[in-house]
Amino acid sequence: MAYGKSCHLPVEMEYKAYWALKFLNFDETASREQRRLQLLELEERRLNAYKSSKLYKEKVKKYHDKKLLKKDFQPGQQVLLFNSRLKLFPGKLKSKWSGPFTIKKVRPYRAVVLCDPQSKDPNRTWVVNGQRLKQYHGGAIERLNIVLCLDPG
Repeated sequence: MAYGKSCHLPVEMEYKAYWALKFLNFDETASREQRRLQLLELEERRLNAYKSSKLYKEKVKKYHDKKLLKKDFQPGQQVLLFNSRLKLFPGKLKSKWSGPFTIKKVRPYRAVVLCDPQSKDPNRTWVVNGQRLKQYHGGAIERLNIVLCLDPG
């Protein structure tokens, strides 16, 4: 020890330098071939992952399409409309389906023109997505009108 520091003898320094040179002076052709094999293996794994994810997506799509119900609506048929905007004051037992409404016309791509037979203006119509509809099989529906008074005074 010299002044509290460790001391390296010249023989140790020479040995470490020799070891580092030996480690860094590896065979270039062997390392190049090894790197090429690693890249090929990586590409093969990527392709396998792509194929497996594609197969998975096809299976999920087939399963999802199998669960979908075909809804064929005819003009004059009565349907219920799903109200997806019922989030301001959600009630536990309040139904999100409103209606019944009568189908006036069926357009391409599942667009349906509805009219409300119980409204004041029977000519009032609107277009909705056919996926928001379900067939109405009859029965009495109690229509609830909720009036909220927001005036504190």
